[in-house]
Amino acid sequence: MFDEIMEKFEGSPSQQAVIRLLLERGFSVNDDGRVVSGGIEIPNTGIAREIGVDRRVVDSTTDAILEDPELRRIFQNISQVPSLMDLAPVLDLTVLSIAVDDADRKGIVATITGTLADHDVSIRQTISEDPEFTDEPRLYLVTDQDLSGEAITEIRDLEFVRKIELQ
Repeated sequence: MFDEIMEKFEGSPSQQAVIRLLLERGFSVNDDGRVVSGGIEIPNTGIAREIGVDRRVVDSTTDAILEDPELRRIFQNISQVPSLMDLAPVLDLTVLSIAVDDADRKGIVATITGTLADHDVSIRQTISEDPEFTDEPRLYLVTDQDLSGEAITEIRDLEFVRKIELQ
């Protein structure tokens, strides 16, 4: 789906940058063509400054979104999910980051969360990056306890795991 969205803006790398930011941040576009997070309006100048484009690029991108029924449906229904990852050090949580060889492989999340459950680890949050939105998608698991060396080794030794990091 990401590729299909980006193709609609293939002639404009600047508009693609706007689309990427909207998707990464979970920003919506309302009926007035304004970028919003929930009910809070995000100024187009701020978006433009963030990605290094002119404000008019943001305006033309939101106009294009509203003119395309499929894009309109997507960008009027997208929302943000709060993450505990940045709060982990403050809340004394553990973040396990896992990179895999093939992010499209079935059963990755189930296998890893099952392994943690086998080691009696409770998971507070799981965030899986979409392989269509990022070049190197990762699976993040936030727990409220330290992981044993045995659990870490068992996950690291899974055939599809390329790299793990603890934060």
